[in-house]
Amino acid sequence: MSVDGAQLWTLNQRLLGVVMDACTGELAKLGLETKEFFVLAEVEASPYPAEIATALLLPRASVTVYVRNLVAKGFVRREIDDADLRRHRLVLTAEGTEARDRALAALAAEYDRRLARITPQDRTELQRMLQEMLSPA
Repeated sequence: MSVDGAQLWTLNQRLLGVVMDACTGELAKLGLETKEFFVLAEVEASPYPAEIATALLLPRASVTVYVRNLVAKGFVRREIDDADLRRHRLVLTAEGTEARDRALAALAAEYDRRLARITPQDRTELQRMLQEMLSPA
């Protein structure tokens, strides 16, 4: 039986959507919209808005709006980059770190509820397969 890559991609997207939908209430309690959460979660790895846009496949203008919202909520602050005084880098505040960590915990808990439906061996195999798919060709 042949496996269609597009169908697998669609199933994966649906799973991610279901998990995120289940977490929207917890995100709202934290004062976050879904895309704001993704931006907040990316700040430490990609401290510049353009890098965040690239990493998350979002338009730069959208990232600018999300960053502005996160700054207004006190989750992120802008700092002048010492290496290039014309640039601002983003830094998580203590409140931002706490909100990110609580949101990630909610996301992990919901994903764990889904993972509980498959055997521990299948979870190990899923992890191995995903890592293989992400490794450079």
